[in-house]
Amino acid sequence: MTKKTSTWTRRSFVVGGTAALAAPAILSGGRAYAANPVIRIGHVSPRTGPLAGFAEADDYVLDAISKAFAAGLENNGKAYTVEIISKDSQSNPNRAAEVAADLILGDEVDIIVAASTPDTVNPVSDQAEINEVPCITTDCPWQPYFFGRNGVPGEGFQNTYHFFWGLEDVIGAFLDMWDKSGVAKKVGGLFPNDADGNAWGDAELGLPKPLAAAGYDLIDPGRYQPLSDDYSNQIAAFKAAGCEIVTGNMIPPDFATFWAQSAQQGFAPKVVTIGKALLFPSVIDSLGERGDGLSSEVWWSPNHPFSSSLTGASSKELADGYTAASGRPWTQPIGFKHALFEVVADVIKRAEDLEDPAAIVAAIAATNLDTITGNVNWANGPINNVTKTPLVAGQWQRDGDNLDLKIVANSGAPNIPLTGELKLLS
Repeated sequence: MTKKTSTWTRRSFVVGGTAALAAPAILSGGRAYAANPVIRIGHVSPRTGPLAGFAEADDYVLDAISKAFAAGLENNGKAYTVEIISKDSQSNPNRAAEVAADLILGDEVDIIVAASTPDTVNPVSDQAEINEVPCITTDCPWQPYFFGRNGVPGEGFQNTYHFFWGLEDVIGAFLDMWDKSGVAKKVGGLFPNDADGNAWGDAELGLPKPLAAAGYDLIDPGRYQPLSDDYSNQIAAFKAAGCEIVTGNMIPPDFATFWAQSAQQGFAPKVVTIGKALLFPSVIDSLGERGDGLSSEVWWSPNHPFSSSLTGASSKELADGYTAASGRPWTQPIGFKHALFEVVADVIKRAEDLEDPAAIVAAIAATNLDTITGNVNWANGPINNVTKTPLVAGQWQRDGDNLDLKIVANSGAPNIPLTGELKLLS
């Protein structure tokens, strides 16, 4: 499969090298445009493959960012043209590393950004660290980002910075939701043999210890291989233990297979809370009536009380804009994809010398910015190179003809309002 590349500047916005959308003001400002120095931003995202749901809104977000950057950004009294070059990781870590190297060594980007699970974030960050290029990432719990890259607490990394929530936050959100359910505290765990699954299931850093401390019994049948076609062993173990809750971190096709086989084999848990797979309306819709009542973490929603530092749009306005432009429901990654470029714009404006990568890194480290996903401030991180954003828990519930993700637990971020109450699966 050939890589898909998007390049957009003040003059143009190109998606996948095939479709083009004209950007504003191209002729009258042509000479001024050519005279402005250029800052190149590399962007890596899984546009295709099993993680493509994370990149569903990329075109919408990047089109809006291209318009926000159309007049350039000012640094130390000088106007800079911002050029963004986006490449598809194809949901493959090796491909993510390859396209990141292309951006760094071939396109000579000044800053590289990436999002969407450790499969994209980690290899991109590693390439940036090796090549001493400033890097900002998101959409990945901080533990698989930091420890998955062999990060050492107290030392960290020189060039790579990350903002998102951590496993402690998702565990807290899940427990907040489960404690309201009144069901038996027997939890079946589904953890794939990948960076996310190994982190979530890790005996020391993952779910086992906090769940045990809260009085929950976690049944973990061991790691399964992604894209497995048989979950009979896991289902049998959960049935034998009397599990009324199922949790884990799965890609959408894996959960669809597990959930179909659960019905076939008579396993009917009362609460199913799965990270990653159940984030997206398209996945829930594909499950039909069996999507009703499934639950997951909620990183961002139209009800989050935050606005963009770049455009001034509220969370609701950003989500509604996507729906109006695409005809599809909002998705959680929209806010974080937008926030990546909020941080980039802020860094470009503040860096002491945009020709010096160390000065750009220093500006990243000094960030204290209220974004559409909350405050981004690496001085407040739980560990080197990491800062956290708020997290709540939600459940897909029938709302008219559609299933809507209702926020049903918010003890970790009470400023994000509840929009529903947890219901048990029938």
